Amino acid sequence: MARIMICDDEPSIRKTLAEILEDENHDCDTADSGESLLNQLRRAEARFDAVFLDVWLPGIDGVETLAKMREQGYQMPVIVISGHATLDLGVKATKLGAFDFLEKPLNLDKVMVTLNNALKQQQLERRQAQLEAQIPEEEMIGGSNAIVALKEDIQMAAPSTGRVLILGESGSGKELAARRIHFFSDRAREPFIEMNCAAIPENLIESELFGHHKGSFTDAKESKAGKFEQADGGTLFLDEIADMSLNTQAKVLRVLQEQRFHRVGGSKVIKVDVRVIAATNKDLEAEIEAGHFREDLYYRLNVIPLRVPPLRERPEDIMLLIAYFIKQFAGRYGRPNLAFTPEAERGLCGYHWPGNVRELRNIAERLVIMSRKSVLDLGDLPRQISGKSEDSSWFGKFDSLREAREDFERRYIEYQLNENGGNITKTAEILKLERSNLHKKMKQLKISPSTQP
Repeated sequence: MARIMICDDEPSIRKTLAEILEDENHDCDTADSGESLLNQLRRAEARFDAVFLDVWLPGIDGVETLAKMREQGYQMPVIVISGHATLDLGVKATKLGAFDFLEKPLNLDKVMVTLNNALKQQQLERRQAQLEAQIPEEEMIGGSNAIVALKEDIQMAAPSTGRVLILGESGSGKELAARRIHFFSDRAREPFIEMNCAAIPENLIESELFGHHKGSFTDAKESKAGKFEQADGGTLFLDEIADMSLNTQAKVLRVLQEQRFHRVGGSKVIKVDVRVIAATNKDLEAEIEAGHFREDLYYRLNVIPLRVPPLRERPEDIMLLIAYFIKQFAGRYGRPNLAFTPEAERGLCGYHWPGNVRELRNIAERLVIMSRKSVLDLGDLPRQISGKSEDSSWFGKFDSLREAREDFERRYIEYQLNENGGNITKTAEILKLERSNLHKKMKQLKISPSTQP
C-alpha cells in the first residue's frame, strides 16, 4: 500500500485515477493546482510515496510546481501527465527529476506499470539509505576478558535466527550489541528497526508495533506500517522491553509465536519474517516474580542471553574508550586531541562510572569542547571524577536558601536525565515523582529533556 497524490485540474481525471489506484489498495489524495499540492506537502502529516502531476494547471504550471518541489527537498517520484506533450516539455521535466512522462488520454495499464516501477525504485533508494544508516557508527572498543567474550558471543549468535535477550545497565552498550548482531547476520542487508518500549505511551504502543489504518483512532490521519511490518525480513530491536505493559506483552508473544498480526483498525492478516532482539536493564526474573513480566514471553525471548558488562567491571577498557571518543569529537569540532597525566588516568580508571559508556562518551565530548589545554590533570576533570568538592564560591553566589535549593535540584535532575538517556518516565521513577510533576519541575527550572550536566 502506498499513498499517492493526484494533481490535475480536471475533476473527472482526479476521480477516475483515484478510484483505480484505490482498487489496487493505495491511499489517494488530490489537488487541483500546483499551489494546492505544495500546501498539502508542507503539512506534517502529508507524506506521499508518488505524485501524478498534470502539466497544464491554473496558476503555476506542472513544470514549475515540480521545480519548487525539488527546491523544497521533496524527492518522491513524480509522474508527469499531459494532453499536449512536446519533446521539449518532456526533456525539461526529466531534467527536473520527473520519473516518467505519460500522455493523455491515459492508458491505465501503462499508468499502473509506471507507478509500480516508480514505487520499486523508491523502495530500493530507501533501502540503500537504510542500509547505510544501520551500519554501527561505533566500534565495540575494549580488550578486557569481558568485552572479548561478548564479541565472541555476538559472532556466534549473529548467523542464527535465534532470538536474543541482551541484559545490561543503562548506558552500557546494549543497542550497539544489537546492531552488531544484525550487522554480522544473514539479515544484514534487510532493515534493522528499533523501538524504545519505555518511550512510547501505552495508548500508542500497539499502533507503533503493528501499524494502523487511516481513521482507526482520532490522530490516525493516514495509514501507517508498524515496527514489525517495517522489519519484515530483518531485525526488530525492542529496547527496554520490561517497560512494556502486560497487555502489550501478550500481543507481542502471539506475534512471536505466529509471525502474523493485523493493523489496528484492520482485518487483513499480515505475515512477517522478523528476528527479535530484546534488551532491558531490569532483572526479568524479579519482574516475573513481582507480576510485571510474563514468564512465557521471557522464555520466548531468552533463547540466546547476552550480558553487556558495566564499565566498572572492565576498567582496563576505560582509557581505550576515552581515547576513541576524544579522537572522534576532536575531528568533529576541529579541536586538538587531548592527553592525560598519570594522575588523571588513575582518576578516570578509579571512577565507578554509574552511567557507563554513555557517561564516558558525554564527558569526553565535554572535555574536547571546553578544555583550554591539551594535557589534562586530575583537577581538570569533572568533580565527580576529580573528587573536588564545592568551595565557598559556590555557596557565596546565592542570595537565599531557595536559590541554592533550585540550583541543586536543577543539577540533580539534569544528572538523572543524562543517566537515563533523557527518558522522562524512567527519571521520574528514580526521583519518585509523578511524571506530570517532573514536567512541571523541569519547566520551572528551565530544563530541557536533552539537557546534559
